[in-house]
Amino acid sequence: MQRRGVRVTVVSSIATQPPMIADELRRQADAFTDLTELPAKVSRDLSERPPRERGDLRTPQFAQRATATRPHGNVDEFNG
Repeated sequence: MQRRGVRVTVVSSIATQPPMIADELRRQADAFTDLTELPAKVSRDLSERPPRERGDLRTPQFAQRATATRPHGNVDEFNG
């Protein structure tokens, strides 16, 4: 993959005994992320979220948009 110009990232754990990844694979990858480091790399601070009022169970806007275009009933009717 790397010879074809693809960057290779391996996500695994070396903290387990035995480690869940071979040393050679970890060394050959362009990037290695240990599972213990993953939350810090992909999560966001909860203070960045807009406040929700207690009992607010509305569907998030992104989900509303996704379901608004979904066909109902027979898919063939939707496709015309």
